[in-house]
Amino acid sequence: MARPNEEVEALLQEYADLVTISGGDAYKARAYEKAARAIGGHHADVSRLDLKGLLDIPGVGKSIAEKVLEYLSTGRVSMIEEARTVIPAGVRELISIPMLGPKKAMVLYEELHISSVDQLLDALHEHKLRDLKGFGARTEENILHGIALLQQAGGRILIDAATDAAEQITAELSGVAGCERCAYAGSLRRMRETIGDVDILVAADRSAPLMEAFTALPVTAEVIAHGEKKTSIRTTKGLQVDLRVLPPDAWGAGLLYFTGSKAHNIRIRELAVRHKYKLSEYGLFHVKSGKKIVSATEEEIYARLGLPWIPPTLREDRGEIAAGLRDELPELVTEDDIRGDLHTHTDLTDGVAPLEEMVAAAARRGYTYYAVTDHAPNLYMQRMTDAKILAQREQVRALDGKHRRMRLLHGTELNIGPGGDLDWPDDFLAGFDLCVASVHSHFNQSREELTRRLIRACENPHVAVIGHPTTRQIGKRPGIDADFDAVFEACARTGTALEINSHPQRLDLCDEDVLRAKRYGVKFAISTDAHSVTHLPYMRYGVGTAQRGWLTKDDVINTWPLQKLRRFLRPGTH
Repeated sequence: MARPNEEVEALLQEYADLVTISGGDAYKARAYEKAARAIGGHHADVSRLDLKGLLDIPGVGKSIAEKVLEYLSTGRVSMIEEARTVIPAGVRELISIPMLGPKKAMVLYEELHISSVDQLLDALHEHKLRDLKGFGARTEENILHGIALLQQAGGRILIDAATDAAEQITAELSGVAGCERCAYAGSLRRMRETIGDVDILVAADRSAPLMEAFTALPVTAEVIAHGEKKTSIRTTKGLQVDLRVLPPDAWGAGLLYFTGSKAHNIRIRELAVRHKYKLSEYGLFHVKSGKKIVSATEEEIYARLGLPWIPPTLREDRGEIAAGLRDELPELVTEDDIRGDLHTHTDLTDGVAPLEEMVAAAARRGYTYYAVTDHAPNLYMQRMTDAKILAQREQVRALDGKHRRMRLLHGTELNIGPGGDLDWPDDFLAGFDLCVASVHSHFNQSREELTRRLIRACENPHVAVIGHPTTRQIGKRPGIDADFDAVFEACARTGTALEINSHPQRLDLCDEDVLRAKRYGVKFAISTDAHSVTHLPYMRYGVGTAQRGWLTKDDVINTWPLQKLRRFLRPGTH
């Protein structure tokens, strides 16, 4: 379930939006945004902190800290409640639309009295927005796309929230008497980027004690259905969770069936039919005699069908069964293969933790190398200077060796400008161990301009990795419209890696793009883009996306030994 830090982060961000909508002090709005990010990324549980502990969080002043304490003790903040009454609820609903900011939402309300998504759709179809200052045909397209994103997301949630809920529930149920095995299945086990509902499976001889324990969990807000074999609840965060209890000897068949995907299951059942078998959630059976052949493990069932065990992340009917029959399934990259993180930030720019804390947290993860890549000066709000980045380099060099088994790399995340230009000249870039280059603005350039922009960055001899290549934010912002096949070809030609950004809001490149890029011979970096210590464990989601893209550890540069990685990163090698 959501950490208290995340609840407070959402509350403070909402207040920042309310201040912006009402035309309030821009500095105040930015202060609340900064505090929201800092609390969301803080390693300690804010619900256990007193005023002094809250004041120790960067960006949290006394006024904000007092409001956090008020919320944690009462569940509300009077000032935010008052702000909500001033701003119509419909306007707050409009803010949830990707591509529509708070100021434009207020203009729509004041000028056209629009206070719902349906009213906005009507106005768009009647082209009423074009006469408003700051709106136009392109704005209409963007808003329509944002509404489509909102509707497409529906009740789906990001993978990290679903994982947190699933792991908490499976831990609770595993302790119930009679529970022999417990695991989550479905799209979450396949590591899909968004999850509609969570499927939990339990192996037990008696289902009643598990069903009772499930409905009595602290996270249960509503029991949707209660049965002997299946019970469904809605959690306090609005997530539907389905529990199925299987006979212990049917565990493998049930896990295979309920993991899916639907298309993969259809292919498996077709294969079973060709062998004169019938496959269900209870096992693999002879069609004629009805006798059960195997059911206890997935491995046994796949083997009877002439297949090796197929990792859940591949079960999307993308050729995995044909590859399995030819014994050509890839040995997928795992989180244990990752030797280091190549894209992270500190509080020198927009991170919330100091360099020493980020490095120590990386060392605790057992990494053999770790790169610090704060933003460069063309993102002006980060206030980076040559002097600041060089001073950080000295700090990094001084810390290198403090954690014996981990070497430090000093890098930067460059901004790819509208013309493909970068923040620093080549002679300055040559001093970095690693340069990641990313698009952060001007997303609405033409397809040709965006493509040329990315390719020009690839062709810079100092750029080793293109960060979050499509710039998408899941459910909030679509990816840019570039010719990515041309970009993938350029990356393969220049020896530039593409990032799989592990942040659950990005997962960029997505699995389908990874599959396409791999065909060009591109190499990849799985990185977290961590802005706090709590973001470093996001690596698991990037690895899951890489697996869905059929990557092996040879495809991923941060699984390589440091010496091999340095040869790849060294300027002038591509």
